[in-house]
Amino acid sequence: MLIAIPDLLGTDQLARIRELVAAGEWVDGNITSGHQSALAKDNYQLPDDSPAALEAGDIVLAALGTNPLFIAAALPLKIFPPLFNAYSTGQKFGTHVDNAVRIQSRTGLRVRSDLSITVFLEGPAEYDGGELTVETNFGVQQVKLPAGHAVLYPSSSLHRVEPVTRGRRIASFFWIQSMIRDDAARATLFDLDQSVQDLATEAGHSHPSVIRLTGVYHNLLRRWADA
Repeated sequence: MLIAIPDLLGTDQLARIRELVAAGEWVDGNITSGHQSALAKDNYQLPDDSPAALEAGDIVLAALGTNPLFIAAALPLKIFPPLFNAYSTGQKFGTHVDNAVRIQSRTGLRVRSDLSITVFLEGPAEYDGGELTVETNFGVQQVKLPAGHAVLYPSSSLHRVEPVTRGRRIASFFWIQSMIRDDAARATLFDLDQSVQDLATEAGHSHPSVIRLTGVYHNLLRRWADA
C-alpha cells in the first residue's frame, strides 16, 4: 500500500524546516546505513543529534500527530525520529530493502520498520531526477511530490532513489512501527476506515450502518493490534 499524504507540512512549518536544514552541517549519508544499504547509498545526511535535525524533526512529528490520513493509514505505535538527507547532482540510492529493525544510537530506541515515509522538502521543479521508485505488487511506481507532501509505503518493498541530474533533492525520511504488523490487514483496516468516513459524509454519523461498520472496524483493530 503506497499512500500519498498531501500538505503534511503547512507553509510556515515547511519554511522553518528548510531554514534549519539549509544551515545544518551535512555529513556522509552512510552514518545510518546497514551493510546492504552502504553498498548502494550515495548522499548526504544531517547527524541525528544535530540541533537542526532535532528541531526540524519535532516539526515533522507534530504535523504527523494531527494528520488524520497518516494516522488512519499507518496506525502508528512507534515512530523513529525523523532523519534528513540530501542528494546533489549525480547522487542516488540504489535498490534496497530497509532494515527490519532500526535502532537509534543516541537513545537506544528500537523500532520495527513496518512502514517507511519520505517527506519532500524541495519542489519537483527545483531538481531533475531523484524520483523515489518503489516496486509494488502492481508494478513499479515512481513518486516525486510537491514540497511539504509525503509518501508512505511498506518498508519491506524494494525501493530506490533515482540519480539526481540537476539541483538538490532534500527530504526527511524515517520509519514507523504500526500497531498492525501485517501489511494486508493494515490495508484492509484503512479501506474500511475510508469507506466508513465516506458513508458518514453521505448518510450522517448516526446512520445505523455507519455505527455498525465503525464497530466492525474497532473489533478488527482490537483483534489484530499489538498495542
